[in-house]
Amino acid sequence: MADDPKNYQPDDADYITLEFDDGESVECEIMGVFDYEGKEYIALIPEDDSDDVYIYGYKEIDDDEFELVDIDDDEEFEKVVAEFEKLADED
Repeated sequence: MADDPKNYQPDDADYITLEFDDGESVECEIMGVFDYEGKEYIALIPEDDSDDVYIYGYKEIDDDEFELVDIDDDEEFEKVVAEFEKLADED
């Protein structure tokens, strides 16, 4: 996960580039935005041939801009991952 998420304005609504604190960049496909317990979250699939999925809080700023928010609470993160897996299994 990015340690210092910034506002992202993707040129292509299906992909964004995450920039990590160590200078590494990873192109990610936006798998989708989903709601859980009144908050929005986003699932990202890195284009690095791994099986990883990155999950962040999602905050829409306006029609063309959104912010990724780190999920710092371990209990919240585990619940959100479980909800994501449930939704992914339904698809």
